[in-house]
Amino acid sequence: MDRFILQMLAGILAGFALIKVPLEGTFLASLEPLTTVIGILAIVIFSLFLVFKGTMAILGK
Repeated sequence: MDRFILQMLAGILAGFALIKVPLEGTFLASLEPLTTVIGILAIVIFSLFLVFKGTMAILGK
């Protein structure tokens, strides 16, 4: 499997981790909305890229 694809999958997992990280009660609590938005963007962008690469592989380009 291509190493670059594994890095994209790691990016998706990191996005899920950013969404689920508990920040209540820490000095980073004010950044929780920002980490959620960054996590969602990471998941969407990396997922769309993987769909694109899969489509291009199926079409043979």
